[in-house]
Amino acid sequence: MTPPAVAVLLAGGTGTRMGTETPKQFLTVAGKALLAHTVDVFEACKDIDRIRVYLPADHIATAVDILSRQDYRKLDHVGVGGTDRAGSVRNALADLVDEPDDRKILLHDAVRPLVDPETITRCVELLDRVSALTVAVPSTDTVLDVDSTTSPPTVIDIPDRSRMWRCQTPQGFRLNVLARAHEAAAADPEFTPTDDGGVVRRYLPEIPVAVIEGGEFNLKVTHPVDLRFAESLLRDRTLSCAN
Repeated sequence: MTPPAVAVLLAGGTGTRMGTETPKQFLTVAGKALLAHTVDVFEACKDIDRIRVYLPADHIATAVDILSRQDYRKLDHVGVGGTDRAGSVRNALADLVDEPDDRKILLHDAVRPLVDPETITRCVELLDRVSALTVAVPSTDTVLDVDSTTSPPTVIDIPDRSRMWRCQTPQGFRLNVLARAHEAAAADPEFTPTDDGGVVRRYLPEIPVAVIEGGEFNLKVTHPVDLRFAESLLRDRTLSCAN
């Protein structure tokens, strides 16, 4: 039997790119907050045994209020995140210090409420064979390597599209691997990680980061158009579950 995993939901958004005063994870979509929709997916997944949420200190009370309205059995911690994504992950790792070294950890953006439960299951199962993985989708667009320091920006290179994938979450790791990678990253003032697969790739290059193909609906709600798209899909999902 595949051992279950701990889901760590990272909810550090401020809503700047959304153009709202309300942090995007708290925006109401299809009847409830985006954060609650995301917790719902992991709550329903048999391969997750605990859920932990990390967000800025001044958002804790709001998150607790929103999440306490639901009967979540697996949600066991709402914690203070760091000043950036890496800091939030390190805080989560500090809280998991007493867990076994080989514990399975899934890191997920709290504003990706449309992740497919089957994707979560595939991540947990693959962690029986690998120590690090990421969900991603092949790029259907040509990707440009751009020099943004020029005015206007200019193209430096056009990578081979057949090798380009767009990173999503969840990203999954064995606890000791994630902890070792972040310990090294924290000691490097020149590196600002944007995803945790990249942290492992840079500081533990001997450990391959496996890829699981995700889906186009697993979008990260960042801009107003994403919110409208998520609203439609979440309403469809709610109606489907009701029937």
